Amino acid sequence: MKFYVACVFALLPVMSVASEAQTDLWQLHQEASSADPRILRAQAQIQSGEGRAREAFGQMLPQVSANSSFNRSTRDDEFSRDTYNGQRYALGISQAIYDPQVWRSYKKFEALAAQSTFEAEDARIQSSIDLAGRYFDVLAAEDELERTKAELQATERNKQQVDALFGRKMAMVTDVLELQARSDTLQANLIDAENQVLTAREAVSELVGRPVVEPFKRIAASPVFTLPAQQQDYWVDTALHNNPAISARQLQIKAAEAAVSEAKAGHLPRVGLNLTAQRSDIGYEGSLNPRTDSYVGSLDVQIPLYSGGSTSARVSSLYGDKEVAEQELEALRRQVERETRVAYLSLNSGISRIKATRQALDSASKSRVATEKAFGFGVKNAVDVLDSIQEEFRARRDLSQAYYKYITSLLVLHRWSGRLSDADIRAANDWLAEP
Repeated sequence: MKFYVACVFALLPVMSVASEAQTDLWQLHQEASSADPRILRAQAQIQSGEGRAREAFGQMLPQVSANSSFNRSTRDDEFSRDTYNGQRYALGISQAIYDPQVWRSYKKFEALAAQSTFEAEDARIQSSIDLAGRYFDVLAAEDELERTKAELQATERNKQQVDALFGRKMAMVTDVLELQARSDTLQANLIDAENQVLTAREAVSELVGRPVVEPFKRIAASPVFTLPAQQQDYWVDTALHNNPAISARQLQIKAAEAAVSEAKAGHLPRVGLNLTAQRSDIGYEGSLNPRTDSYVGSLDVQIPLYSGGSTSARVSSLYGDKEVAEQELEALRRQVERETRVAYLSLNSGISRIKATRQALDSASKSRVATEKAFGFGVKNAVDVLDSIQEEFRARRDLSQAYYKYITSLLVLHRWSGRLSDADIRAANDWLAEP
């Protein structure tokens, strides 16, 4: 009877009660949104891309410049020596009338700026997925640690009882040795489990930029999971149209096409208008002249004739860059379709796995109770009881991992479909509660 009570208490979750406040997935998500270097880098790239686009657009607008000079001259010859001041002011305006190279350069940087925006969105989504995966990795590692602790406690209790029975010649030496071996193995496993928890927490700390030591909220009791209403083909079609990484690759191709056109424009003529106004009293070699105002308007035409073949070579290399971008897009399309289908299938199998592991846990619990009763009648030995306890712990762990797998698969499905939002993270967070 004493052994039965010890085993029942050993089956209770060995969850440490921490005094500090607990954190959850949504709180960590908010921290990572402003701390993950990938998100901050992507935001900086948006700023850089927009600046380059504005710079290229500025080349099509009027260019205004002003300059002035002041001098003091001394003219000395054999008859006289004169000292005088001179001034010159000039204002120039130039405007590109026809410059296809400048226009196509602007279109290239415009596409690159838009590409950086989609890349930033993809980085945000990937950061959310990584955080969710690492969050549940911590929960899984803590589950394994608590399972190992509980099993070790049960083994130690049983070992003490068997040692006492052995001292009274009421137990076999094989039971003593087997329990000692199991205890030693569990001690080693406990060290590995503790290290795995620390490692999993370090992975979360990497994303939020601070040590994460507070307890995590865990899956609430008996959560209800269902499949999405839409079928697999709907999710694949949505992913191919809405995935921000695909949109970014499409804009990369557009930028590559604009770069080719920009290079080809090196063969085309350019026309520009120049207007200059000048007031000066400085003559040749600094001589003093009467003040004059001059106004000049010119229409400049430049026709490229030959540049040593560099323009053609540049066009050829940019065609190669365009082909690279097209193949990268095709590879990404195939990856997105595959990952979306895999995520959907994982959801389907996840529901079945949850149902199966719940049944397995129920069966393991009943088997443990039956084995304990058989031990009380002398039909089963202590090792058999520990084996049944171990199976129940494993079934409980497998059920928790099935929960984690389902939630991450659901988030991954939204990730590849390009529809992962803060609302999806909040929905996943709603399954968490204080233990």
